[in-house]
Amino acid sequence: MVKWDALTSRPTAELVVMEEEQGVALAKGVTVERLSAWYGSFRALREIDLSVEANRITAVIGPSGCGKSTFIRCINRMHEVVPGARVEGRIFLDGQDLYASGTDPVPIRRRIGMVFQRPNPFPTMSIFDNVAAGIKLNGLFHNRRHLAELVERSLQQAALWDEVKDKLGRPPGELSGGQQQRLCIGRALAVEPQVVLMDEPCSALDPVATMKIEDLMRELARIYTIVIVTHNMQQAARVSDYTAFMLMDEDRAGRVIEFGPTPEIFTRPKDKRTEDYVTGRFG
Repeated sequence: MVKWDALTSRPTAELVVMEEEQGVALAKGVTVERLSAWYGSFRALREIDLSVEANRITAVIGPSGCGKSTFIRCINRMHEVVPGARVEGRIFLDGQDLYASGTDPVPIRRRIGMVFQRPNPFPTMSIFDNVAAGIKLNGLFHNRRHLAELVERSLQQAALWDEVKDKLGRPPGELSGGQQQRLCIGRALAVEPQVVLMDEPCSALDPVATMKIEDLMRELARIYTIVIVTHNMQQAARVSDYTAFMLMDEDRAGRVIEFGPTPEIFTRPKDKRTEDYVTGRFG
C-alpha cells in the first residue's frame, strides 16, 4: 500500500525507499528557462519560463496554433526529430540540463514518456507485445517471467489489466478507443518514466472513456509528474493542479501569458486575456 504524508500529499520517506528498491522511478520536476523553438525560419515558441512540480498535473491550455504541442514535445526532445527544427533555452529534469551539449536524447525520451492525441498501438503486435516492446528495447527485464510481471504492473497502472488479462495475445484493434488509449498509457509507463506528457489524450474519446482517463491521471500523479495539453476547459479545471495559458504573439510565436494554481487561473486570473479565454469569450 502506498503511504502518503497527510500534510503535503507527497510520498513519505518510506515510499521513496520502497520505490528505489523496486526500481520504480519517482516523479521529478521540470524547469523550463527562456525556451524558444523554431520550425525552419518560423518561430513557434518565444522565451517560455515554467516550473512543473513533481507529483502534480499541469495543464497547458490555449487556442489552436499557439504552440502547446510544440512546447511539450520540446520537454522530451521530440521537437528536434522534425527536419529543420531547433530549440534555444534550457530545460532541466531534476537538475539535469536536457539540452546540454553531448546529451543523448534517447534516454531522455524514456524518462519523459509521451501519450498522443489519438491512440496509436502497434497494430501488428499483440496487446502483451505492445506493452513489452519498450521493456525489451531498453533491456529492463531479467527473464520471461519478469517481463510478464512488468507488463501486468503497467496494465494495472493503466487501469486496463482486468479488462485484457484474458486476451493478452489478441491484437489491440479489438479494443475500444478508450481501452486503446489506456493501452498506450500502459506502454508509456512500462519503461518507468519520471514524467508523462499527454497531448490531448481524450480528444478522440467519448465522455465515459474520457472520465476513465481523467480518473487514471489523478491516480498516476501519485507516482508520476504529468503534463497535459487540452482544449477542454472543464477537463483542465477537473484534473489539473496547475494551469499554463498560452497565446500567440503577432508573429504567431506562442508564449505563456499566465501560469499558476488551477483554481486561481479559472476563478481569479490576473490577465484579462486569461479571463476571456477560460470564460469562452474567445478561442
